[in-house]
Amino acid sequence: QVQLVESGGGLVQAGGSLRLSCAASGIISSINAMAWYRQAPGKQRELVAIITTSAITNYADSVKGRFTISRDNAKATVDLQMNSLKPNDTAVYYCHSRSRSGSESWGQGTQVTVSS
Repeated sequence: QVQLVESGGGLVQAGGSLRLSCAASGIISSINAMAWYRQAPGKQRELVAIITTSAITNYADSVKGRFTISRDNAKATVDLQMNSLKPNDTAVYYCHSRSRSGSESWGQGTQVTVSS
């Protein structure tokens, strides 16, 4: 099994930046894709960005050009650099991993609040 712990959330003004980090522990050699999701109040959880073991990335249209996902396979970490933040980026951000077996793990979530 894989355990995920996020850090780096907080309060920032619109136009500002935040960097989220996620550290994986457990059977990290089994991890394939890692991703960041977010869930705003009253909305469904949505994929923000995903990165594979070979560093192929994909982003939600709403964050393209503003957010960058990166990972360190040796350290089993995945980061999300968020620039030009907007109030509608406000959400709880969750780290996610999928193992080669298909099993999934979620972090506990970290709050990001962007004030206008």
